[in-house]
Parts: sequence; C-alpha cells; structure tokens
Amino acid sequence: MKKAKHNKKRNTAFLYEALVREIAKSVINKQPQRNNFIVSLVKGHFTQGTELAKELELYKSLSETNNLDPQTAEKIIQEAKRVHDKVDKKKLFIEQSRLISKINKNLSKGVFSNFVPNYKSLATISQIFNDDTSIKDKVLLEKLLLEKLTSTENSNQQAPTTNLVYRTFIKKFNEAYGESLLEEQKTLLQRYVTSFSDNGIQLKIFLNEELGRLKKLVERSTRQEEVQADSDMIEKTKKVLNMIESFKSKPFDKEMLTQVLKIQNLAREIKS
Repeated sequence: MKKAKHNKKRNTAFLYEALVREIAKSVINKQPQRNNFIVSLVKGHFTQGTELAKELELYKSLSETNNLDPQTAEKIIQEAKRVHDKVDKKKLFIEQSRLISKINKNLSKGVFSNFVPNYKSLATISQIFNDDTSIKDKVLLEKLLLEKLTSTENSNQQAPTTNLVYRTFIKKFNEAYGESLLEEQKTLLQRYVTSFSDNGIQLKIFLNEELGRLKKLVERSTRQEEVQADSDMIEKTKKVLNMIESFKSKPFDKEMLTQVLKIQNLAREIKS
C-alpha cells in the first residue's frame, strides 16, 4: 500500500506554529500593522468552537506532553484518536482552505517555509489522524509517538519563539522608559505575548486580578496626608483611578499595555 503523503498546509498545528513565528518576525521587524493582522488571523480562525481549534487542541495534547508512563501515554493517544474521529472533516477542510487563502493573499507563501522545531512530531500526529494512512504505518507512527510521550526530555518547542518576542518587548520598554521591569510587569508581558494561543484567557484572568490590586493601592494613596494636602496630586490620582476603571470596558491593546505598565510602576512607588 502506498504511504500517505503528509501535506503541511493541511496540518492544523503546523499552520498555527508557522503563524506564531510570523508574529515574532513582525515584532522584531517593527511591523505593527502586519503583527495586528496576523494576531487577528490567529484569533479569528482558531477561536473556540471552530474545527481548527478542536484539532489544534488534540495536536497539543500529543505534541506538548512527555515524561508519562507507557500506560497513560497509550491512553492519551487512543483518546485523542477517538475525539479526532468526531471532528467534522468537511468543515475542517473548509476552515483550513480559508486560512490558507488569507495567508497567500495577505501575507505570503513564505509563511509555509517558516522553521517549526517540532515539525517532525506534528507530521507524525497528522499521519496518525489521517484516514488514508495504512494500518501498518499508523502502528509504527504510534510507536514513535509513544516513545516521545514517555521521554524525559523537555519537548516544549514553542518556548524559544515566545521568549524571543518577550525579550524584544522588555528591551523596547527599557529603551523607552529607562527602567527595569518589575516582576508583575514581566508577568503581564508574558500573558500578553502568549495571549493569542488561548484567545487571551490567561491574560484576562491576570488583568482582572491585577487591575483590582492596582486600584486598591492607588485608592489607599488618597488617604495619605501628603496627597490630601496637595490638590494637584489628588486630581492626578483620580485620573489614574478613572483610567483603571475604564480598562474594564475596553479591549486590551498595546496602548493599554503601556498604560498598565506605567501604573504598575506608580503602584510600586506607593507601596514602598
């Protein structure tokens, strides 16, 4: 039987990873419009409920896991295959086609040439999911995947790109404001850089808690004698509080990111 050929353009996880690396390039090359477009592309096509998002989650469960015992690893493979059988293949094909078309028309075919470190693993998973792959090949491929899942080696391949984007943001912030980042600022940046991977869920959770913390600290400052004695300081504090409150009803963007980073500096000064 002829071996099923792997088509990386029809590999959902490869499309996602290739776009993630394109986002990193746009940040480094200072192309905000291109960056915003790619981020919206990822968010739009991999949003919860789409077949692309469903399949991507299955890829992640197999490609981002390791150090398991053989029995657990085998169960994960079989469960992933079972869930994948329920994915609407026709809808998935249409969603992939639309995404591929937008990449070709609005970015370039070069996106598909992006180096994805865990490509071999993603190709293996793709062929296991593919109905056209022979039984013999599937068994051999599952054996390879089982070895990876039980390996003690760190298989997190996305970290280098994420760290690159993260370091770029830190460098730009330091150059702009001449200050080193606080721990809470680093956390905010990390959540922002990786927000496209989970539709901003972790960012929203952190931001909700962080804005509450910042609001309490700024409100506390209004009770300090030196602030109460200075009408100008009272006015500025009120503006900051109004700004924090307004963030709750606005979409999070780079402008708000910068503003929150500044308020975090202010809060640290108040606290100390």
